[in-house]
Amino acid sequence: MTAAAAAMNLASPHHLNRLVAQPANPRVRIPRRIDPAPLKVPIFGRVYVHPSLDSRRNLVLHSGFGPIRGSFVTRAATPATPEPESEAAGVTEPEKRNKTFQLAVVFGLWYFQNIVFNIYNKKALNVFPFPWFLATFQLFVGSVWMLLLWSFKLQPCPKISKSFIVALLGPALFHTIGHISACVSFSKVAVSFTHVIKSAEPVFSVVFSSFLGDSYPLAVWLSILPIVFGCSLAAVTEVSFNFGGLWGAMISNVGFVLRNIYSKKSLQDFKEVNGLNLYGWISIISLLYLLPVAIFVEGSQWIPGYHKAIEAVGKSSTFYLWVMLSGIFYHLYNQSSYQALDDISPLTFSVGNTMKRVVVIVSTVLVFRNPVRPLNALGSAIAIFGTFLYSQANSAKKVKSVEEEKKS
Repeated sequence: MTAAAAAMNLASPHHLNRLVAQPANPRVRIPRRIDPAPLKVPIFGRVYVHPSLDSRRNLVLHSGFGPIRGSFVTRAATPATPEPESEAAGVTEPEKRNKTFQLAVVFGLWYFQNIVFNIYNKKALNVFPFPWFLATFQLFVGSVWMLLLWSFKLQPCPKISKSFIVALLGPALFHTIGHISACVSFSKVAVSFTHVIKSAEPVFSVVFSSFLGDSYPLAVWLSILPIVFGCSLAAVTEVSFNFGGLWGAMISNVGFVLRNIYSKKSLQDFKEVNGLNLYGWISIISLLYLLPVAIFVEGSQWIPGYHKAIEAVGKSSTFYLWVMLSGIFYHLYNQSSYQALDDISPLTFSVGNTMKRVVVIVSTVLVFRNPVRPLNALGSAIAIFGTFLYSQANSAKKVKSVEEEKKS
């Protein structure tokens, strides 16, 4: 037998099975020394690793031509050329560009839909100052929208169980509080002022999470200082200042922060439900919460208010359009935000959300021609910049926590 034939015979899986199954053969020995490299044998373009060999062992064979170690077989194979990271992950450059384009479209729609919602929501509230009705109608539109998506199989419907509905009761309640409070604030003050106060949401998040046992580094605590200062400066210099609008925005912050905190605790067992489906079911349950309360609080005033609104606008179709657009775009901008959150990191989402507030504030000021004092603009800028600093500091905290978990 030639040397080449002997080597091919040794390289066959059948021969390896026979060698491993007969450890008494004096030509086969398994040393105790640990070697992290497994024995790999290339056969017909494939790499086989013998299943009976532990990956931590080094098998030493002995043929008539001298000792043959596991490393010999590895060297016999042609070393694989390392693939680029994108190719190894199965992502090509055109796919990357397509993904970037899709993300840009989602962000653009998110901003555009939010602007449209804020404009037509405020227009409707100016002639029909009943925020409980509009908030309820917006949840109703979102609920119908999701039911249509599920019915026509445009969106996969999640499996519903009693435990899932029970887990949603808390987050839906706090979502209801946050939504109605924001609508009340929009009805009392300028849209720009409400968004400046709502940029203080990180402050409430840090405070409530700290009470519940979370710890934050000094950088996070320092980042909320400009938020508090900026919001205070904007409040005292706001032309349309109203305590009802201020408290509505503050309570909205509390509601949404508690929704986020409660969601993390109660929805741990339902991570297979994607963000859009989760938001759809929260909208449905929130509608059931809000509708009876809205009828109790404002129901008796809706019909007289409707007639006054038609007189103020002049055309009933115009009023219907404003209300309908506020409901549709309220759901659409939330849908786009959840789709963006599914595709990007939380840090990128936080930065995008901060910039969204800037775009909304500037747009509504231009549309409604709200008077803005220099100190008011400065306070708004400081508050929004503080929100950006918070997103950076909080992201660094999360990265550090992940690294510590990996080390442990």
